[in-house]
Amino acid sequence: MGAKRILGVLLPLLLLTLWALPAPAAQPGGLKTYGKGWRVDKAGWIYVHIEGEPFERGKQYGYLVAKDYEAILKATKYMTYQTLGMPYEFFVQQAVRLNKGKIPKELLEEMAGFAAGCTEAGVPATLEDIIGWNAWDGLTGYWWLSHGYKLFRDSAPKGRSKGHCSAFIATGDATKDGKIVIGHTTFEDFWAGGMMNVILDLVPSKGHRILMQTGPGYVMSMTDFFVLGSGLVGLETTIIEINTYDLRGIAEWIRIRQAMQYADDIDGFIRIMQKGNNGDNAASWLIGDTKTNEICRFEQGYVYQSVTKKKNGYFFGCNAVEDPRIRNLECTGVGYNDIRRQTGGRRTRWPQLLDKYYGKIDAKLGMKMLADTWDVYHKRDRGGANTICAMYDIDPRKNFSSQSGCWPDPYSPAGSQDGKVATSASVKNMALWARWGRANGKPFKAAEFLKAQPQWAWQKPFLQDRPSQPYVMFKAGMKP
Repeated sequence: MGAKRILGVLLPLLLLTLWALPAPAAQPGGLKTYGKGWRVDKAGWIYVHIEGEPFERGKQYGYLVAKDYEAILKATKYMTYQTLGMPYEFFVQQAVRLNKGKIPKELLEEMAGFAAGCTEAGVPATLEDIIGWNAWDGLTGYWWLSHGYKLFRDSAPKGRSKGHCSAFIATGDATKDGKIVIGHTTFEDFWAGGMMNVILDLVPSKGHRILMQTGPGYVMSMTDFFVLGSGLVGLETTIIEINTYDLRGIAEWIRIRQAMQYADDIDGFIRIMQKGNNGDNAASWLIGDTKTNEICRFEQGYVYQSVTKKKNGYFFGCNAVEDPRIRNLECTGVGYNDIRRQTGGRRTRWPQLLDKYYGKIDAKLGMKMLADTWDVYHKRDRGGANTICAMYDIDPRKNFSSQSGCWPDPYSPAGSQDGKVATSASVKNMALWARWGRANGKPFKAAEFLKAQPQWAWQKPFLQDRPSQPYVMFKAGMKP
């Protein structure tokens, strides 16, 4: 056994000994504690507070969400095989091979702590398991399409990266108080979206405090909506139809965690995100600095990037990149002008809304815009694949124009998963508003859906009801 292998085995055990935590305790009001960490369940969300040195905070996190991690991991393993034809463990092996040597020591210790916490809670896990878990999206969505698939066939598959979000950011004369307002809704397969209901309040021993939406076991957000102790607030919407993955670079999930924790301003955020850029999860980042009231759209392709800043006005994200170089030279068929598609439809609708409410935008109007279901192609309020609050599950896709786009099949169980909004005032207080379920509050009833659309019965074990939930405020350090 080589020295590196011995270290990989002994390090988690050594850290476990050094960071032994007191036994968990149940508290009144639904509060669950472990060491310095705690958990509160509210309106479909799991709020988790963790703090301290990397292994310590990781172990708090692992113990508090172990059963949730176990449940979504089971679903992910099943769906990985069903949709890609390869077992989940294959991607874990590739993740360790491609990423482990590039992960900062701090994050390795935090992930080792998470594995230890899960194990103590009765869900056995290793550091390698958690590396694979964090890297899964980048591996399956980018590496697989550009490299992995070629291990089995000469040519890459036709499918390319999906567009996962809809978002806006506004400031100055565009908003009611002249300060920043930002909002975001995640698009995802309904089976997978069930994992992204964690609001994590992370207080590291070094760097800035992070309040972010995430899933059990992630060291980053994954959906990428975050409020930071630096005064920054941000999100991203993925760039559709791009599948670059540079084997020499650093994965996006590593870079974004570093940017959230250590960037002091917008320029610092961009520098960290660009260092080692490997191209995976290419995205349009919307970042606001509440210290200066400045907002930025940072479009990050692999070859090309563009940065636009302003102190008056707005930006929006709809998965259709604005930079002509990225759109035409790095992407294929983005649907920029096609209002039948998710990209063209929302690119047309967002300015209509933002201009309509210009000068009045606040948190309440932000929530209203995220809930919008006006179809610019059919010219009526119907909800569907090309609306801001995407509802693929009710869309027959009669007018869909490209099989290479997002969720091209009729009545796909996918779409808006949530709604999140923050303002300069809430960022100052390390707080955000969040709604679990569709941004427009419409419930999803799994049994009714499968009865009407039995072609999706193979997903039945992992399709869950998503009842209508209200927006609630989550604040760093909150307890019942």
